[in-house]
Amino acid sequence: MNSVPWNPDRPYNDLPPIPPVDRLETKPVLRACVEARAALAGLKQGAELIPNQSMLINTLPVLEAQASSAIENIVTTMDKLFENLNSEDKADPATREALRYRSSLMDGFQALEKYPLSTRMAETICSRIKGVDMHVRRVPGTKLANAATGETIYTPPEGESAIRDHLAGWERFLHGEVELDPLIRMAAGHYQFEAIHPFTDGNGRTGRVLNSLFLIQEDLLTLPILYLSRYIIRHKNDYYGLLIDVTRNEAWEPWLLFMLEAVRETSNWTLAKIQAIRTLADDTADRIRGEFPKIYSRELVDVVFEQPYCRINSLVQAGVAKRQTASRYLKLLVAMGLLEEKSSGRDKLYVHPRLLALLAHEDNRLE
Repeated sequence: MNSVPWNPDRPYNDLPPIPPVDRLETKPVLRACVEARAALAGLKQGAELIPNQSMLINTLPVLEAQASSAIENIVTTMDKLFENLNSEDKADPATREALRYRSSLMDGFQALEKYPLSTRMAETICSRIKGVDMHVRRVPGTKLANAATGETIYTPPEGESAIRDHLAGWERFLHGEVELDPLIRMAAGHYQFEAIHPFTDGNGRTGRVLNSLFLIQEDLLTLPILYLSRYIIRHKNDYYGLLIDVTRNEAWEPWLLFMLEAVRETSNWTLAKIQAIRTLADDTADRIRGEFPKIYSRELVDVVFEQPYCRINSLVQAGVAKRQTASRYLKLLVAMGLLEEKSSGRDKLYVHPRLLALLAHEDNRLE
């Protein structure tokens, strides 16, 4: 047990390290871990079978960005996110912040090629999410309160030195406890990061980005496509309740089971989403080939599936056609009913309504 009793009103500088393996690997946790690993392996394999990986990397992280931001009450629509994906400066503040989450996920994904998860990477991710330089807290005063009553729920550690010491322990756990299954390490590490609460803002979103990156670092996924925030926002009260119960009562097993179920359920759902996208892409290719065989190419289909909004320049940059021809191709797709033309300032956007609806639908059905 903790040597110093926890008090929600006092900075938790005595936050204990993550328990040893035998405290975490209970029989229920190990059983849940096997199921979650199997589902995640299915997702990894299904994603690798998609010929055009851009179809995944440009769509699924946007869904994660919307849900993870909504957990923090930053609300925007999927339509706004995709419309402003390449013009973040034109978006409203909530949409800009959600888009920065997506950018932080992609920046972190690229950074993994150079160095592993660390405090430095967490600072970089949080800075990208918030749009300003974010560093480990140096001043006191950070508290987590009940939104309805104002009652203090938790006071995280304070003092830069103490926080960095806790983060060093978090790093050692993630990289050193290799006898623990990576999914258990991810779940336990996520609690510890949230309990350390190293930044004045953006901790939850930073922690959820780190979850995705850790799965890639451990070779459980090759792309940041696990839409984990979908599960969390649907069980938001449980998520926060189980987090604080680890602090209050060292209730590790319920927390680990929650996170493992999130991985299992989300992996299966994300795989179904990928399969539906592929089915829609194949159907679209067949329609274009049947009605306008002279303009058909797999590259054209790939471009209109990389995101639900495309521009003439999207085809030009992909080498599908020069500008005038690209414009004609898109107008033919509008005439077929595959795309819809939309004005956005001086720009013309071509919306893929079936793809947009598929990404928005919970049940992965095709319109």
